[in-house]
Amino acid sequence: MNWLNDLLSFLAGVGLRLLIPIAVTALVIFLLRRLDARWQAGTSPDAAPAQKTVCWKVKACPEATRKSCRAAKSNMPCWQVFRQQNGYLKEECLKCNVFLQAPAATD
Repeated sequence: MNWLNDLLSFLAGVGLRLLIPIAVTALVIFLLRRLDARWQAGTSPDAAPAQKTVCWKVKACPEATRKSCRAAKSNMPCWQVFRQQNGYLKEECLKCNVFLQAPAATD
């Protein structure tokens, strides 16, 4: 009978030391994946902005300039199209009325 108590004590120790941390880790992974899926659904890269500020209207660009402009052909705002290679916005974009008048992003 003593060996049965020893076996049960051993199994309880294994459960406390291994199974509970593994279960908690699996639960955290599950919850983080759900959170990530929720965030991904809210920010689709293919979705056009709800209220795109039209750069060429604000700056009154002629049609000849619009035809060759990458921002006029894109669904993204002009400051996103003309980002620098390191990801920063250009200084002229930060001071531009198109950027300053654009609606803030909503979640």
